[in-house]
Amino acid sequence: MNHPSRKICFVTGSRAEYGIMSPIMSAVANSPGAVLQIVATNMHLSPAHGMTVREIEADGFTVDRRVEMMLDADTPSATVKSMGVELIGMADALSELAPDIIVILGDRYEMLAVASTALVLGIPVAHIHGGEITEGAYDDAIRHAITKLSNLHFAATDEYRKRIIQMGESPDRVFNTGAPGIDGIETTATMPFDSPFDHFALLTFHPVTKEPAEAEAQTQALLDALDSFEELPVIITMPNSDAGGRKIADMLGKWADAHPDRARAYTSLGRARYFSALRQCSAVVGNSSSGIIEAPSFGVPTVNIGSRQRGRTQGNTVINCPAETKAIKRAIAKAISAEFRHFVATEGSNPYHRPGSIEAIARILTSHPLEPLAVKHFHNINF
Repeated sequence: MNHPSRKICFVTGSRAEYGIMSPIMSAVANSPGAVLQIVATNMHLSPAHGMTVREIEADGFTVDRRVEMMLDADTPSATVKSMGVELIGMADALSELAPDIIVILGDRYEMLAVASTALVLGIPVAHIHGGEITEGAYDDAIRHAITKLSNLHFAATDEYRKRIIQMGESPDRVFNTGAPGIDGIETTATMPFDSPFDHFALLTFHPVTKEPAEAEAQTQALLDALDSFEELPVIITMPNSDAGGRKIADMLGKWADAHPDRARAYTSLGRARYFSALRQCSAVVGNSSSGIIEAPSFGVPTVNIGSRQRGRTQGNTVINCPAETKAIKRAIAKAISAEFRHFVATEGSNPYHRPGSIEAIARILTSHPLEPLAVKHFHNINF
């Protein structure tokens, strides 16, 4: 007797998120009885953010639907309106594809629209990287909202798994799989990053969505700190599409143009070149989760600036500092010191590493019974 194929739909809106999910997509595509579907939205379809849907296709995947949503503005109001546009397009895309389960990752606003659409359409959602805390961003609330809209959960640490269960999710649907992005380090083919510099800091600085009025001042504090390290070249990857991102990108781009002897700015490196840059860099600087989750596995120090990642579990390779020039200078000086680099190389730890993460997630996606997921019961904890 032939069993019907299971249609597993991955929805992706950013380069970083796709980079983490792509090895899982490959594992699902190679699983008997599974049909891979992909919906691309948001930054993937934006020329200003590198039109990274082309990277998905270059990796050999078929993008089944494209859902446009970005508006020509850089304000919180425009973000809300873009979510409305996305809801309309996502309703059509998911109704047409009719997946058996949808897979999303993280905490971005476009994924909240996806989870909301799936809820109303009656399609179960599998959520990767729930249960985490990032107090400086409204992404924190979005992440927890997506948890309540989801039916299967893949947490990156045991602490995060417990937090998801605290929110009423059934323990038998919450799995500690580790961070698949780290597992993907070993499976992702690297692409040579032809750096013009022998050594460099790898910088990614995103808007802090709970502090939109501070974006310009925080970015300037970072640039002023970098001006103190004339012998330290900088490779910049541009920020995401959150409100305030364009101002930050403009400031970073102008700074790079003004320092052609020691700086280069890239809209997107892609996952393979980004990993290559991570292997070569002296330190990761900024406020991206990559510096906390992935950089430690490369034996690279991280300078984590400001409140964007506050509350996220960290290893001992991360140096935290406020978004102030003097504090950033001290943190960078420590990160690139021979003493700290030796410590990171010999004693660095990564709490997110769990071997077999990709295989575990793919196995659960392709084999977990779907019919019981239609009903969710609140799991009470006896205090």
